[in-house]
Amino acid sequence: MRLVLISLVVTLLFSCKDTKKKEQISEPVKETIEEVSSTESKEEYPEDFMKVLEAHGGIATWRAQKTLTFVKPNDKGFEHYTIDLHTRNEKVVSEEVERGNEGDKTWVLDPENNFKGDAVFYKNLYFYFYAMPFVLADKGVNYSETEALEVDGVSYPGIKVSFDQGVGTSPKDNYYLHYDPTTNQMAWLGYTVTYRTGEKSDKISWINYNDWTEVSGLKLPKSISWHKAEGNKIMDVAKTVVFENATLSEKGMENGYYAKPESATYVTRK
Repeated sequence: MRLVLISLVVTLLFSCKDTKKKEQISEPVKETIEEVSSTESKEEYPEDFMKVLEAHGGIATWRAQKTLTFVKPNDKGFEHYTIDLHTRNEKVVSEEVERGNEGDKTWVLDPENNFKGDAVFYKNLYFYFYAMPFVLADKGVNYSETEALEVDGVSYPGIKVSFDQGVGTSPKDNYYLHYDPTTNQMAWLGYTVTYRTGEKSDKISWINYNDWTEVSGLKLPKSISWHKAEGNKIMDVAKTVVFENATLSEKGMENGYYAKPESATYVTRK
């Protein structure tokens, strides 16, 4: 897992052609259902984290899902995301570029050379932002206490999250999940970023989660907002990211859906 602050100007430009394209790539066809008992899941996590998961629909409901899709508007139109929740294979389609991964291999289809980012770095990036708090229930995650976060006179209890060595691409990162003391819903996410030097950072970035919608029985964000901050002192909104047209399905995509297209190119970390 790795989370970073991304600058984004949010607009949405949908054409009939775009809508048709999204419909074509978002239809799951292969059924794969995983059953997880709530009794077993309650033994895996601290009580405070279980309260947050339950407030968002429960870990068993999340694990029963196979495919997640959502649209993230951007300054050039949109990006349509499709993610296999079990393998974390991902495919991202925009008006000009397609990119994705199948296992550890990342590919880009960019005939006009429009994509200037680091496709390996972006792999699963917005999926992890979007799929909070459930992605913090992954294997290899450790939980501990952290002090409450005070924002506008409200005290938000918190849980520190760290990772075992070898989990994700940035196991030295730390995350701080803070939840509403009344609803138990996630309210704030703090995170540090391990840069390419591999060195830990003490700088905490903060995202506010306060705009939820229900998708297949689970509460997922309609938007999230990064805030300016000095340590644990939260200040004004810096950037907001919007998510639209979210779907969850207990079915997987057809075989080969996440595979590299013939004319695409495998890429490595820049």
